[in-house]
Amino acid sequence: MTTRRQFIKNVAIGTSAISLGGVLPGFSASSYRNIMGSNDRIRIAGVGVNARGNALARGFANEKERGCIVTDICDVDTRSIEKCIATVEKTAGNKPRAHEDIRKMLESDNFDAVFIATPDHWHAAGALMAMKAGKHVYLEKPTSHNPDENRILIEAKKKYRKVVQVGNQRRSWPNVAYAMKELHEGIIGDIHYGKSWYYNKRPSMGIGKTTAIPTWLNWELWQGPAPRVPYKDNVVHYDWHWVWHWGTGEALNNGMHFVDLLRWGMQLDYPVSVDSIGGRYHYQDDWETPDTQLVNLKFANGKVMTWESQSCVRSDIGGYASGVTFYGSKGSMTIGGGNEYKVFDLDNKLVKHVDSKMVFEEGNLVNPTQSLDAYHFQNFFNAIRKGDKLNSPLTEACMSTQLVQLANISHRVGRAVKVNNNGTIVNDKEAVKFWKRNYEKGWELKV
Repeated sequence: MTTRRQFIKNVAIGTSAISLGGVLPGFSASSYRNIMGSNDRIRIAGVGVNARGNALARGFANEKERGCIVTDICDVDTRSIEKCIATVEKTAGNKPRAHEDIRKMLESDNFDAVFIATPDHWHAAGALMAMKAGKHVYLEKPTSHNPDENRILIEAKKKYRKVVQVGNQRRSWPNVAYAMKELHEGIIGDIHYGKSWYYNKRPSMGIGKTTAIPTWLNWELWQGPAPRVPYKDNVVHYDWHWVWHWGTGEALNNGMHFVDLLRWGMQLDYPVSVDSIGGRYHYQDDWETPDTQLVNLKFANGKVMTWESQSCVRSDIGGYASGVTFYGSKGSMTIGGGNEYKVFDLDNKLVKHVDSKMVFEEGNLVNPTQSLDAYHFQNFFNAIRKGDKLNSPLTEACMSTQLVQLANISHRVGRAVKVNNNGTIVNDKEAVKFWKRNYEKGWELKV
């Protein structure tokens, strides 16, 4: 049986043996550069670099000694471009080229891969454009704005045969991965129930005013594939999350991470039914998605998962503001927001605690897992360089995305929806209306 120490060592070897503070053990930075050929260098461009994208740019720039260089950045906000250029220069010493339009940037042969951290309505469109241009893709979650875009992305992946890693970083965190190994080996017996949650105290987004478009923003390109609406002053940059036209709510903003952990630990695919209840309770404003949501997912084998979110309440379960708990025939396991886990017996007595100094920074909306993301980046690099198996491949991430998209559809129709074994909705014309979106003319997604 593999010990945790051996497992973590193997994870490190599988990610070019990185330590979070250096390069390959036994090699200096200069000697590492000498053994790495020019064909091993990964040149990456970033799209959507205001907040999370700026953090990703810093993270990829930090991988300079491991053969990654951020060559280009693209954003519809001139202020974000300036900020991200400064971030990369400070981190890695090079000045990336700046672009406003992803379509024009993708005409270049100056880079091999693209990371995408745009608003949700741009995720599938940006990834599809990048694959068509022959680029590998690091795609922030969720994979898509609606379920039909998951199908489009998977078809594109098969057609263009590019590496697509999705930003479910926990799939690469060593202690989380070992926790999953222990679950699959039966540490808590047969798992029948998985619970996930996320609590945060978000302010009101207010009631926006239709006003002149700021000089720093290309509103036409920001809208991209979405049908055109007038500019309002409370959407850009963050609160689009809570408007259905562009966003997908807390369920896909944070829920997808934790539902993905439940799927991984319980080894489940699609449910047979999904039910969501909740609403917008805390403010009267432009926020459309629920700030309070409870989702029940029932599977064919009788197993159940739940997702609970409170977007305007500061609380916790077992000391964790976000996390998952698995319940089995021999006990339970809790994984909080970070790289640690606890195992309890049936009397709720702690029998094992695997801790980590590399933590999830509660309340950090932009880069809560900076010290751990390097593992996920390296897995992406090794898949490109050596054909290694991705920790968060597109098919798995699309499935996890679709589970919470089904939850949102249930919420919007006000009842449970039944689901086929391929993840589609059974005999519900009203629910199927939310399966895909309308696109601005000329922006339709075509593989």
